Amino acid sequence: LPERAVTEIRDVVERVRSMPLPNGARDVRWVRLDGLHLTLRFLGPTPDALLDPTIAAVEAVAASAAGPIRIELSGSGTFPSGRRPRTLWIGVSDGVDALTELADQTEVALVGAGWPADDRPFRPHLTLARSDGVAAGPLVAGRLAAEMAERRVHATVEHVGLYESLTGGGPARYVPVTLSALGPTPGPTDPVYHLPTPDPP
Repeated sequence: LPERAVTEIRDVVERVRSMPLPNGARDVRWVRLDGLHLTLRFLGPTPDALLDPTIAAVEAVAASAAGPIRIELSGSGTFPSGRRPRTLWIGVSDGVDALTELADQTEVALVGAGWPADDRPFRPHLTLARSDGVAAGPLVAGRLAAEMAERRVHATVEHVGLYESLTGGGPARYVPVTLSALGPTPGPTDPVYHLPTPDPP
């Protein structure tokens, strides 16, 4: 996500985390805020033979997109809903159709690259924490919902990428394997703009 949107979400997370928990209660596991992302398709362990076709598929999806996608983040919820949530998230209230189309195109491209089809419906959301059934999960989820009740966070999604998830030693870190701008790349006759070259000292 763009840094401005991350800053707004960081403020929400800090407000929720500053609220005391009941004595002895274990907090949920908050994600690294420098890795906030919207997942189009979770892959899991990737065989070496599929890596290059997967990279090519993601790059092709990015190039075929119409361009960046404007979204609005608002509201929150849990997966599953109820008294034992495992995941706490912020919802997407605007830009859902464009994100869904991008996810559908990604699914088609990945199946073409050799991945099995994923029949689960795409539900765009921004994962903020994992509660794994801890007792404080519903309490924290309620506080997150209260903080997001009147908030609207606007952002522009400009890239799609393939990321490797590195786990162990704290929250997962996401390392880009390939990252491509949404929209056609400039052709030979399209104007390409460069930053001015600084004068030599």
